[in-house]
Amino acid sequence: MNAGSAEWRLGGAAIAMIGVSYGFARYGYGLFEPQIREVFGLSVGASGAIASGAYLGYALALGAVGMLADRLGPRPLVIAAGVSAALGMALVVLAEQPWQLLAGVTVAGASSGFAWSPYSDAVDQLVAPARRPALLAAIPSGTAFAITAAGGLALSGVGTWRGAWTAFCGIAVLATACNAWLLRGTKPAPRMAGRTSLRFFLRPGTAALYSTALSYGVVGAVYWTFAVAAISGAAEATAGLVFWTLLGIAGITAIGAGRVFARLGLRRSHALLFSALGVATALIAAAPGWWPAIGISAIAYGFAFMATSGLLAVWSYRVFPDRPAVGFTATVLFLGVGAIIGPVLFGALADLWSLRAVLLLAAAVAMATLGAGPRRTAALIHRQVAEHQPEQNVPGREAER
Repeated sequence: MNAGSAEWRLGGAAIAMIGVSYGFARYGYGLFEPQIREVFGLSVGASGAIASGAYLGYALALGAVGMLADRLGPRPLVIAAGVSAALGMALVVLAEQPWQLLAGVTVAGASSGFAWSPYSDAVDQLVAPARRPALLAAIPSGTAFAITAAGGLALSGVGTWRGAWTAFCGIAVLATACNAWLLRGTKPAPRMAGRTSLRFFLRPGTAALYSTALSYGVVGAVYWTFAVAAISGAAEATAGLVFWTLLGIAGITAIGAGRVFARLGLRRSHALLFSALGVATALIAAAPGWWPAIGISAIAYGFAFMATSGLLAVWSYRVFPDRPAVGFTATVLFLGVGAIIGPVLFGALADLWSLRAVLLLAAAVAMATLGAGPRRTAALIHRQVAEHQPEQNVPGREAER
């Protein structure tokens, strides 16, 4: 098989699975949150707690990935992602009580924990070193494609939220089958076995990486869970659906984020993206019923959120070039902790204050993260991984300007 063709197929399959796991199974709740809250008679705080179930499932799956990545390799974990997405979304479709809804959202959310990290190893095994950063940056764009599709489906007015989630289940089955076929050549890497220690996870450069991931998790979970609700309460009924679709379309442009990182460097890209996240969140808080604010927020946030996913993947790969999947699992575990805290804490605060107030608070969290950008250099990365593997096997050592 042509190497370029194999790379494109892997990229397409990965983008599809990330779309299913994040755009449908994890973030799909936010799109339909106002409808679901009405059907089940939930308060904003209770709805936020159920949304956190997705992030709890995500964190639990990440723990499993951390223990199993070296033993199993990428393929079984990606298959687990597809199965949990399909099963969880089916449970949501069939739910009649809030606890059943919580169970489905939690199982579906586990999909995103299984899916993302293993692709670091898959790309490491199947893609030429020079092409790895670009592909790692492109894979998270699957979320944007799925969000666009979900928003378009909701705008079309075809069926109900249960019908939409039934369609999501079918897509999950197809994506799982595709990935199971294309990843059959991957395997556990012998060099990874039995070498994880606390020192590995606390190497130089991890403090900024983990704090960025934590903030990203908090801000993202709050925005995805409550932005549509804030807009729907201040504008016409279709505004939230248009907003969601614009989010997805803007996020698709982040498929080329790798070029932005190469041109600006990770540190300046980090500052640009978190500024955009903060401004976009503040706009929804300040003017949720004003169409220009809705549009600007969706476009800025859609690109910045998806691009930041890619930034974390590339940044983690540079900090942990010797064991990509294990290192990235630690990174997204911090993201998961932030995502669990976000909807529960901010949902409770919304019951006391307002949705607009907690969105402003989330914007402040994003802006406070500007000082936590990457400051690693090629020389330091060389030294920190020298004890783990030979010089010629360490990819991704470009300087982070």
